[in-house]
Amino acid sequence: MSQLQRIQETRDALMDALAARNWDAIGELDSACRECVETVLDETPLDEAVLRENLEGLLVVYRMLLEAATDERQLVVEQMAQINQAKNASKVYHLFG
Repeated sequence: MSQLQRIQETRDALMDALAARNWDAIGELDSACRECVETVLDETPLDEAVLRENLEGLLVVYRMLLEAATDERQLVVEQMAQINQAKNASKVYHLFG
């Protein structure tokens, strides 16, 4: 299997993992993807247009991953704020209760 095929397959697997919000799989696929890209960039490309297309497609996926991770982080921040508010309300309740 060529490195370009591995990049395509990894990109597709990243999309599937993103759809499932499987962050563990995304981490593993990210490492595999980095290795593939490094290998491809070290080799002399057979077809620069195909390489460019594959790398641009990969860039789109990484932008989507970054957006999803940012959204997830914001969700966690909001949940932590709610927990802290509930904790503070509980302290006031126990103080006067």
